[in-house]
Amino acid sequence: MSRERFRKALLPPGAENIEKLKKIVKEGNHYGAQQMYKTTSSRYATVGRFSEALDLLQSGACLQLENEQVTCGGELSILFVEMLMKAKVDFDEDYLDRIRKIYKKFPRIPVPQNLDLADDDDTIHRLSEIFGAAKIRVESCSSFLKAAIKWSADSGPCKIGSPELHDMLAEYIYSESPEPDMTRVSYHFARGRNPNRFASTLVNFMGKCYPGEDDLAIARAILMYLSIGNLRDANNIMDEMEKLAPAKELEFPDSELMRFINYLLQTLMRDALPLFNMLKQKFSSSIERDPMFNELLEDIGEKFFGVRRKNPLQGMFGELFKM
Repeated sequence: MSRERFRKALLPPGAENIEKLKKIVKEGNHYGAQQMYKTTSSRYATVGRFSEALDLLQSGACLQLENEQVTCGGELSILFVEMLMKAKVDFDEDYLDRIRKIYKKFPRIPVPQNLDLADDDDTIHRLSEIFGAAKIRVESCSSFLKAAIKWSADSGPCKIGSPELHDMLAEYIYSESPEPDMTRVSYHFARGRNPNRFASTLVNFMGKCYPGEDDLAIARAILMYLSIGNLRDANNIMDEMEKLAPAKELEFPDSELMRFINYLLQTLMRDALPLFNMLKQKFSSSIERDPMFNELLEDIGEKFFGVRRKNPLQGMFGELFKM
């Protein structure tokens, strides 16, 4: 027997270790189980038994997350994606479903909304703990899904990553963050395939954001879609928001920035580069309200009119790597 075959024979079937480690987790020894998940999966990978290594990591991630061990579960989730890369697994629906199952195990805990009622030390301390735990959940899930998006971009048909994975990440960031980063939310929703869900999220944000943030969030969303050449969904999300806002008794913002966005959408439906340049100049003060807008407009000029960027290293993929 060769040394490689001997080493393979030393390892029991992966299912045996899965059951063994489940018992350790149920006994409450989460840290001890964590170390065993990592070392045992590594041993399977070393002898080329990647399928069993993946099964072990998926089981461990789900089990730890079910027990609200977010740090442990998040680490095993990332190791699962890293194992996909190590095994050179191509992106497909089966593995997307496995990532989805792990994602659904990440805890979802409502964050208190009535923060103005926090007027005593005990309540403030409790809120601090809640917000700290929420931050850990969001960072852990984000790290997992960003790794999965990179894997899907490297090994799948979509070079900016799986749209469904982008949607998952956008929804988790928005729903679980005490104060969601709408730039990140928009970035991932724009690369997803659910503009109606994004429109609903933006309307929800309009109902609780600070004055003057609503038109910035809407403009950012539209420009994100346009920066990757998606004029159809940019128009769709505007139409959907204008329908949803009155139902929530919200007034759709009427500002110079919104007028610019409406003119821009009309301009991009025709070959009108001079008009595009004129709009940028006329509404420059509104565009400068967010430093990102000028960069997005450079992407839009390149996508729709073939205008070369001043800095070719910037743009869509540069932004993807930065995020």
